[in-house]
Amino acid sequence: MTRGIAGIAGYVPYRRLQRAEVARLFGTGGGRGARSVASHDEDTTTMGVEAARLALKAVPGAAPGAVWLATATPAYLDKTNAATVHAALRLPSDVAAYDFGGALRSGAGALRTALGAPGSGTTLVVTADLRDGLPTSADESAGGDGAAAVLVADDSPGTPLLAEYLGGASVSDEFVDRWRPAGERRSRTWEERFGETRYVPLGAEAWEAGLKAAGLTPGEVDRVAVTGMHGRAAKAVARALGVRDGALADDLSTTVGQTGTAHPLLVLAAMVEEAGPGEVVAVLSLADGADLLCFRTTEARAAWTPAETVADQVAAGADLPYGKFLSWRGMVTPEPPRRPEPPRVSSSAAGRNEAWKFGFVGSEDRSTGAVHLPPSRVSMRGGAVDDMAPVARADAVGTIATYTVDRLAYSPSPPIVFAVLDFEGGGRFPVELTDVDPEAVSIGDRVVMTFRRLYTADGIHDYFWKARPARTPAGDG
Repeated sequence: MTRGIAGIAGYVPYRRLQRAEVARLFGTGGGRGARSVASHDEDTTTMGVEAARLALKAVPGAAPGAVWLATATPAYLDKTNAATVHAALRLPSDVAAYDFGGALRSGAGALRTALGAPGSGTTLVVTADLRDGLPTSADESAGGDGAAAVLVADDSPGTPLLAEYLGGASVSDEFVDRWRPAGERRSRTWEERFGETRYVPLGAEAWEAGLKAAGLTPGEVDRVAVTGMHGRAAKAVARALGVRDGALADDLSTTVGQTGTAHPLLVLAAMVEEAGPGEVVAVLSLADGADLLCFRTTEARAAWTPAETVADQVAAGADLPYGKFLSWRGMVTPEPPRRPEPPRVSSSAAGRNEAWKFGFVGSEDRSTGAVHLPPSRVSMRGGAVDDMAPVARADAVGTIATYTVDRLAYSPSPPIVFAVLDFEGGGRFPVELTDVDPEAVSIGDRVVMTFRRLYTADGIHDYFWKARPARTPAGDG
């Protein structure tokens, strides 16, 4: 039974930090290029939702039987973060949701586990990570924020594969090169040469064993990316692969940065999006060992159109001032608006309104077609009572009917831009805009919905939907 990739997508946040800004402020650190930066209202759960939405949008009728979320920086401990992804995607209750977390290797491990279980049904593997470090540190500059999702399935008429899994290998070793004690945000690393002496032979071993398992030679690999938080080791391994000229793919280090747990799947998504049918694509990930995954794209790749490519998202980014980055990361504390902070969100109220809060599902009057956002028992037209059908608007395009810029309301990143949206297919709703320049907003602008975090109080994250400008070619439909 052939198993492989039925759908795949990456998610790159809108904001970018130009690394030169670090040295401009502190006189040291930084480097060349830019790194992606998650907004103040994003975390690994919200980014995972966005990647999953993009992956599923390009596969009509996709019905995952399980959702796995892998991240080294989870929004919650104890609580299952994948359950929030499950709710935002409006999946049935019998779809299992599990977390794979705590280690950088969990992303590649979750994908390899799903690929190695033919006959186990369709699994949506979601990976996400937030990477930072102390100001001027290498981790701060080389890191990046992002997510990726892969729909793993058996080849069938209903779910044709974009890329079949040819095989791979995993090798493991116990050594302390990078670690982060529980409860700390900053990762620590051992002397750089030590990690290189361990990762280079491990990468070579996984490469040789994986190619043998897949029945390939280095010359038959059309695209390969080597990724890992140890940049020097990744470059050394890449130089020794023996692939033909042009086969080494962009590892996104200069435009996105190293997104940790998410990075193997993010670079894999970028390669599959750029590959034509019949190409061999491989990703070699270095983390507490090495993992190699090899794929061959199929004829179905020619008919597949990504919802938003990684390249388009990278090109659509906008710069973020370094001071704002430090504020969002909690490294500096600017004066907040002089307004009370929001209260803790009610778990019972959220549970009663799960479809609306997490899925952005309103109601539609069966007799008149009137759409209500939020859902209502009584129709605004005709007065019908309890004669409603659910109507989802998370994927609907909205148009700004009017807006206001609020500089007084509480926000971790003021000002707040509120807009009243008219949705295609019906429905009007006031919503907060995100990833937007307040000076650039105009009535008539088209926006798309995005899953974000409104605020956090008493350790509980209040997730809901905001709107962002439709910027990428596929982003408005």
